[in-house]
Amino acid sequence: MSHRAVPAVPADPTVLHPMPGQPRVVLLKPLITSPLIEVGEFSYYDDPVDPTAFETSNVLYHYGPEKLIIGRFCALAEGVRFIMNGANHRMDGPSTFPFPIMGGSWAEHMDLIAGLPGRGDTVVGNDVWLGYQAMVMPGVRIGNGAIIASGSVVVDDVPDYGIVGGNPARLIRRRHSDEDVARLLRLAWWDWPLPHITEHLRTIMSGSIDDLEAAAPGRR
Repeated sequence: MSHRAVPAVPADPTVLHPMPGQPRVVLLKPLITSPLIEVGEFSYYDDPVDPTAFETSNVLYHYGPEKLIIGRFCALAEGVRFIMNGANHRMDGPSTFPFPIMGGSWAEHMDLIAGLPGRGDTVVGNDVWLGYQAMVMPGVRIGNGAIIASGSVVVDDVPDYGIVGGNPARLIRRRHSDEDVARLLRLAWWDWPLPHITEHLRTIMSGSIDDLEAAAPGRR
């Protein structure tokens, strides 16, 4: 008797809680409502208290116009926070205190804190792992495949497939050679169609870069 192969079914990127019985894990794309935050499919946040409060509890001082952009397949551990440019204070005068926000006649001087210079959007690439209570400062760009160690304070850009840690975070090492990083960026498995990712999941998780190249769409 012949048996028909059961087609592989990709996970659903639209569900809020992807893990049955684990309300502490949320997919961010279906959660986010702010037009200042963009998140790719399957990037998730894990928090035992209230992961659904990510926009208000984990993205701080976000008044715009700078955006927070997070790619696909990123893993954000409990307490990861993004400090946005709204936290900025003047540093060119005798005091850094934001007097105008206190009200009264002080509010007439709001022009002194409006339009403070920023570093632009905060951008997290694809397949990035941010460890427990890592903090990302305004305008930082974190490359694809990077790992941010627990408790790190990321003040500078992180290269593709870099591992950083500390306060301030410093580059510990690269996960792959420059040549292999270039190969991985060309392959960009996170942009593959979901059925193709599903078919080659084991290769993506545990194969070599040669295996990944062999599995790329159009290579057969």
